Formats: sequence, C-alpha cells, structure tokens
Amino acid sequence: MITIEEAKQAALEAGLDLVEIVPNSTPPVCKIIDYGKYKYELSKKEKIIKKRQHVIHVKEIRLSPKIEEHDFNFKLKHARKFLEQGNKVKVNVFFKGRQITHLEFGKDLLNKFTAELEDIAKLENRPRIEGRNMVAMYVKK
Repeated sequence: MITIEEAKQAALEAGLDLVEIVPNSTPPVCKIIDYGKYKYELSKKEKIIKKRQHVIHVKEIRLSPKIEEHDFNFKLKHARKFLEQGNKVKVNVFFKGRQITHLEFGKDLLNKFTAELEDIAKLENRPRIEGRNMVAMYVKK
C-alpha cells in the first residue's frame, strides 16, 4: 500500500493516469493506466454486449369480430411469421359501434386464433377488454 502522493508521482513519471477503480473499498483501489484507452475499451465492450442482445418486439395484429375466413387466415399467417422470428404478437379485436354488445364474437375469434397457433405459441395472458378493444398476447413456446 502506497500513499496517494507516491502513486501520483509514479503515474506522472510513467506518463499515465492514476485511475480509481474501486472507490468504496477500504483502502480505495487505484491503477496507473492510460485513461483514454481504458474508456475506449469499456465502450467497445458495451457495444459488443449490446450487439449480442436480441430485442423482442411486440407486433400487433388487428381483427374485427366479423372477419372473413380468408382475411383471418392471412392475419394468422403473419402472426406465425412474427412468432417464428422471436417476436411477441398482440392480437387486437376492435369493436365498432354496436358490436361492443356482442363480446362473445370477439372471444370466439380469439379462441379460434389460440387454437390455430397452439403448436407454435402460447397465450401469455388471457384476453381482456381495453375500451372498445379485446386484447390477447402470444409468445413463442
């Protein structure tokens, strides 16, 4: 263990910087290093870590309770593609006008959607009503 003045002098003679590495320990831990190079290496490590992360996006699919079979299959195909890419899928059944009085159509539609995606996805949370919309979230198994 050396004093701060001795450490500063040694860093000055070496042409480097005295950097406090662990400030909360007793005594504080310091290193004699090139501070610019140290910061550069830290930023490089952070970039590599960020690059390796996979961000999960939430893709939204909007359905109407009176949707036709072809349109339903088209939306289902897109949901499958999104799930295979590793994204979450939010299925939103929107009710227009007086359709809101027949929530069972929306529930039936989401049950059918769940049954079709059963092999690749699971229902993250059960369908819930948000204003004039019925929402369900799917994640890859």
